[in-house]
Amino acid sequence: MMNSDTDIKTPAAQSPVFAIVVGEHSGDTLGAGLMTALLKRFPNAKFIGIGGPKMLALGFESLFDMEELSVMGIFEVLGRLKRLFHVKDNLVEYFSANHPDVFIGIDAPDFNLRLEQQLKEQGIKTVHYVSPSVWAWRQKRIFKIAKATNMVLSLLPFEKTFYDQHNVPCTFVGHPLADDIPLTSDKALARSELSLPEKSKILALMPGSRGGELSRLVAPFLQTAQQLLTQDDSLIFVAPMISEKRAAQFNQLKNDIAPDLPVQVIINNTQQVMAASDCLLTASGTVTLEAALIKRPMIICYKFNFVTFIIAKLMVKLQWFSLPNLLANKTLVPELLQQDVCVENILPLVKERLYKDQSELNQAYMTIHQSLQQNASEKSAEAVINLLPDNFSHVISTVNE
Repeated sequence: MMNSDTDIKTPAAQSPVFAIVVGEHSGDTLGAGLMTALLKRFPNAKFIGIGGPKMLALGFESLFDMEELSVMGIFEVLGRLKRLFHVKDNLVEYFSANHPDVFIGIDAPDFNLRLEQQLKEQGIKTVHYVSPSVWAWRQKRIFKIAKATNMVLSLLPFEKTFYDQHNVPCTFVGHPLADDIPLTSDKALARSELSLPEKSKILALMPGSRGGELSRLVAPFLQTAQQLLTQDDSLIFVAPMISEKRAAQFNQLKNDIAPDLPVQVIINNTQQVMAASDCLLTASGTVTLEAALIKRPMIICYKFNFVTFIIAKLMVKLQWFSLPNLLANKTLVPELLQQDVCVENILPLVKERLYKDQSELNQAYMTIHQSLQQNASEKSAEAVINLLPDNFSHVISTVNE
């Protein structure tokens, strides 16, 4: 963690310094993939900034805990604003004194774009990995992005078109999840590895990776599960949690809401739980793309803080809010938002997907998967390397040979 005595020397030219800042677990996954690709070219490269557990396992040095930035929603951010500015100002001070060769902000646009602009003004090359949804709302942010970045790395194909229209440098890299997840996910194998019954129907309860998401979604998810169990007593419920902390929060809520409901909580194994399941009841977010790539039917729910919802409703003009539907440009999977997230609406949607054929949906998922399978981490690494100072060109060519 960062302190006033931190004084890290920039390594010699053959060991570039990459600064990276991520704000949540999906960013940690992207960051780890990018680090792995860069380490193939530069085995002694240094990585420093804010990272998650997957990045830390690769040798990343985190100046602050990733949880500092793991906050979503306008109202929620306001409550943490002073602390967020403290973190940003400390990062600006540190990177101004210890110039990295390239800075990569991964997602967390409200935080990272401000940081990137200040660093770019210091002469540091900046990359923003994961385009903000400028095509959906606050489109004038494109001008701020142009000022803040030397390159945007977009995960979705339609994003690059928008950037090209505004002459902002952008590289479509595809999505690393599409590279990592096989085109066909083996349900029987996943169940065997998780010691889950081979024949029973399994519903995954996935109320999110943030504390606020769990506090708003656990109740309707558990109440739906209770109703389903009265109609099919062989039904199995599993709840993948991103960490021990979230598992403890889920269990506390469950003890208050549905203490007798049998739910198997599985920590840090979300993709395998999805593969083992017949249907997913899930919060919105990157996990819905994972579910589409694993090719499981899902019902997507989301509840914002009320103030955040009112503001977002006025500003966002989208027919859909989930990635599977946006990528397909049609309603592939049902979405429930705010007051519509209730047992009466969720129950029939889950039953339809648990007990009916989903082959047409799976074919649509396959089309999405193939469009995003672009070797994303390698493409991202190449884009970052292209921004390195000229004194690294000899090292790059030597490593590639």
